Amino acid sequence: MEGLWKALFLQCNERWASRGLTQQAGWEEFYLRLEKEFQRFAELLWRLYGSRPDFAYQVETIIANLFTAFASRPAYLKERDRLYPPESGWFLSQEQVGAVAYVDRFAGTFAGLKNRLPYLKELGVTYLHLMPFFKCPQPENDGGYAVSSYRETDPKLGTMEELSQLARDFSEKGIALVADFIFNHTSDEHEWALKAKGGDKKYQDFYWLFSDYGEAQKYQAHLRDIFPEVRRGSFTFNEELQKWVWTTFHSYQWDLNYRNPEVFDAMVQEMLFLANAGISILRLDAVAFTWKKEGTNCENLDEAHTLIQAFQAASRLAAPSLLFKSEAIVHPDDIEKYIDLRECQISYNPLLMAELWEAAATKEVRLLALSLKKRHHLPQGCAWVNYVRCHDDIGWTFADEDAAELWIKGKDHRDFLNAFYMGEFPGSFSRGVSFQYNPVTGDRRICGTAASLAGIEKALEEGTGKELDRAIRRLILLYGIAFAAGGIPLIYLGDEVATLNRYEYAEDPAQAKDSRWVHRPLWSDESFKKRYDTSTVEGRVFTAMQRLATQRKAHRVFGTQGLSVADAGHPSVLTFHKQAPGELLTVIGNFSESPATIGAERVSLLLAGKNGKDLLSDRLIISGEALELQSCELLWIINHE
Repeated sequence: MEGLWKALFLQCNERWASRGLTQQAGWEEFYLRLEKEFQRFAELLWRLYGSRPDFAYQVETIIANLFTAFASRPAYLKERDRLYPPESGWFLSQEQVGAVAYVDRFAGTFAGLKNRLPYLKELGVTYLHLMPFFKCPQPENDGGYAVSSYRETDPKLGTMEELSQLARDFSEKGIALVADFIFNHTSDEHEWALKAKGGDKKYQDFYWLFSDYGEAQKYQAHLRDIFPEVRRGSFTFNEELQKWVWTTFHSYQWDLNYRNPEVFDAMVQEMLFLANAGISILRLDAVAFTWKKEGTNCENLDEAHTLIQAFQAASRLAAPSLLFKSEAIVHPDDIEKYIDLRECQISYNPLLMAELWEAAATKEVRLLALSLKKRHHLPQGCAWVNYVRCHDDIGWTFADEDAAELWIKGKDHRDFLNAFYMGEFPGSFSRGVSFQYNPVTGDRRICGTAASLAGIEKALEEGTGKELDRAIRRLILLYGIAFAAGGIPLIYLGDEVATLNRYEYAEDPAQAKDSRWVHRPLWSDESFKKRYDTSTVEGRVFTAMQRLATQRKAHRVFGTQGLSVADAGHPSVLTFHKQAPGELLTVIGNFSESPATIGAERVSLLLAGKNGKDLLSDRLIISGEALELQSCELLWIINHE
């Protein structure tokens, strides 16, 4: 095959020369990358489109468009490309602390977001994920995930030019902007969809359209419903087209047809438009669903991985510093398959999120500890994004086979967890809300802010001071594990001031059908003003979260991606070690609602016979003495070799 790629490269060179590209400014730098990357890129495209007679033309066109994007890339971003390719590993540093928010709910507009910069610096944020800010349908748009234009922002937030300037301003202050790349589908109001509705055959081939419902049913028989409370089936009949449209998520979100290389080319251009606007990291939305194949469930197919790798190969040519973050809420075995320096360099860690809440409910750490031992490892140079919650729901994504090792029945355990976090199980501390209950399968997921799920809401309304203290410690315990586990910790903004559920979403017609709005908070000036008043819940939580960030940044051991689970000798106590040259970190978390004691001999083993200091309280921990833990207490014990 090597001869084939050489011949193709020469053929493409002739075409680029005939189009005058080789004489344009910047071609020399681009061509140096192209010489190194061409064969890999061509091989990936061959796997997807090699059966097409116009394959060579498609490759030549795609790369020509990549050069156009490269040529228009701002100089400061080209310098970033030279300094910070994925292999630089800048995102592995202990100094990285992430945050995520909707622009309008956190700051109103892009201009307002700039005014929040001092607050973000107080929190230690270096990575800010802005939830979808694109032009989208109104009033329903799946929280912004129905995109009507990747090159226009929601007018109420500001302009794309303002966003681009914001990205540059934040970059100068050490904060990388992260955005969603919603590449499985567009809204039905996108220019491409409108042209398809108007009869343009080219754009009709951008989507999955079926004149015969029987053809669609050949796929439907193997698909699952993603939002069963909203609709059943993955196809929507469009009156204008008189065709069935593949709509995996909502009827107004049309799935793109990546069997068509023109779709790949077009979406690469949209991706690079965002990169050239100053976005440092793209969260690849719904990666599992991007490729369709009859007779399969159309999730996690090999071609989906090839497609992402092809996007990454394209970025290596035009914007090499651009990182990919995968969003795959699927079986843990499948999640790991998306993570690689040549695919997605970072990935959400939904398993850790789910099992932190599982341990909090059961007061046992055995499933969490097992998963950390088995499933926390990643390829060299890659990192998890560890979070306690996100804009989405909490799904119980632990592997049934892991649960079975511990004599836990997966479905029964999920039913228990759902009941517990909806507050229906006796002794529950949670005020969660059900999301997308499927009466056929019994599946559901859970929504709620971290404070409401952790017991702060219930304690404030009907509990005692002791219960409130414990709920606050529980929240910090969960975040403290996420900050220490290895990777980039992610704060859902609002959690740092213990924002509670906002049930008024149910009164808004645009939100009432989607219970995820219960945990998408609005900025509160009142909470902001209380953030340093440790007589308030807001102040206690903010101060604790700020200390997590400060201590993480101060010790390079937190930049170690791996960890080693240890046995604390107590079913409710999670313990793991992280090691860096000259530093040993011992993380100890008590998930019980009661105090726990670790015996003197065990403490000596955990601390390798040396005394240590808890970074969160400045408490001296003596090797060889029994260690008394409060309910839901977290310790970060550091000792220096």
